[in-house]
Amino acid sequence: MTTSTRLLHRRRFLPLFATQLLNAFNDNLYKTAMVLFVVYSVYNDEAQEARFSAIASGVFIAPFFLLSAMAGQLADMRDKARIVRLVKLAEIFIMLVGAAGLLIAWQDIECANAAGRCLAGPPGPALAGLAIPLLLAALLAMGVHSTFFGPIKYAILPQHLPREEVLSGTGLVEAGTYVAILFGTILAGWIPVEVAAAGIVVTALVGYASAQFVPPAPPQGHVDPIDWNPFTSSARLIRATMGNAQVYYAILAISFFWTIGAVLFIQFPPLAKNTLMASKEVASLFLVIFSIGVAIGSVAINRLLKGEVSARHAPASVIVMGLFVIGFYLIARVWNPGAGAELLDVPSFIAHPGAPLLMLMLLGIAIAGGMFVVPLYAFLTTKVAPDQAARTIAANNIVNSGAMVLGSLLAVGLTAAGVPIAEHLLLTAAMCLFSAWLAKRLHAVEDQPVPADLLDEHDD
Repeated sequence: MTTSTRLLHRRRFLPLFATQLLNAFNDNLYKTAMVLFVVYSVYNDEAQEARFSAIASGVFIAPFFLLSAMAGQLADMRDKARIVRLVKLAEIFIMLVGAAGLLIAWQDIECANAAGRCLAGPPGPALAGLAIPLLLAALLAMGVHSTFFGPIKYAILPQHLPREEVLSGTGLVEAGTYVAILFGTILAGWIPVEVAAAGIVVTALVGYASAQFVPPAPPQGHVDPIDWNPFTSSARLIRATMGNAQVYYAILAISFFWTIGAVLFIQFPPLAKNTLMASKEVASLFLVIFSIGVAIGSVAINRLLKGEVSARHAPASVIVMGLFVIGFYLIARVWNPGAGAELLDVPSFIAHPGAPLLMLMLLGIAIAGGMFVVPLYAFLTTKVAPDQAARTIAANNIVNSGAMVLGSLLAVGLTAAGVPIAEHLLLTAAMCLFSAWLAKRLHAVEDQPVPADLLDEHDD
């Protein structure tokens, strides 16, 4: 029985793993259901669809940039398990708001399609106009929710697991995240939006229940006062964290990776609809393939490194990822959906001569991406003292979110400038080259001594 399998039978790991899995599932069930419904049912213009997808991505990411420093301080200065339970309680109320937005938007569209013959009566102009604001408000609140949950899901691992199990635990969390994204994305693309509205509330309730079993994780080391100013706390946190060269290059490389991922995820729905002439189920299929690939890559790199925390395979992984992106772009560029005005459903899409190669390119992007990013997350928790792990993850989230917001703005700018959606893929390929350079720099410094004030005092 492998170390990874044994961890799934341990209370020190399983409740957190289940809570994180449900969190990722619910995030993506809601986000994907919302974006696909708006892109395919509310708007009918490529520029508007791409703009909404980018705005939704930016709204979700913005709290990470503003609040991650406070989230990291709270996670290091308070019991992490208690914070998990409070955050999951808040998720229930957030999902009630999101479900209301989905139901109002769905009822409005149903009324329009039925020429006013609505099951429960039309929502009315004022109420219908609240649908998009409610959807985005819930998405923003889920961004805040994930900002405070994010530092804990990795920082708690060195506290509950021996050092030799941290990479396995990190790989399981990352793989589990993408399996959850997979199922959330599948459901969002295939179930009716009104069912999705009920599903997000039920999942939030189950997630709150699983959080009750996470073992205590009290603060370690000296407990400092919390700086509640998001700007000063962020600046101070980043300055302190970047003093460790290994963490510095790991954070920069992870940030560029998630910028690439953000641009890809922003473009998938409008690319599927307007370039490939495919249905929302096909757009969901793209996200599914991406999630499966990252999960495969997450497990594969753990096997390849045999538990060692190293970036030696990261440069090659992200270069391969860039090559697959270029392959995906070239196929999309020459895609011919065939005759007919109907969008391709999943069977028709899969039967298309170019579909197998297109899906293979997408799977390759994701596998290589998973192999690139998982060891870098392990750097963030094993190269610093346990009482600084959450703040290190928080600093990573600040830089990541800033880079992803810039990527979203760049995608909006390219769309506004009239650049076709497929051409945006070339931007992600170029980013892969810079990510490879950062990973090479990380590998060059990974054997350097860690500064004395950042040494892990619990290596025994």
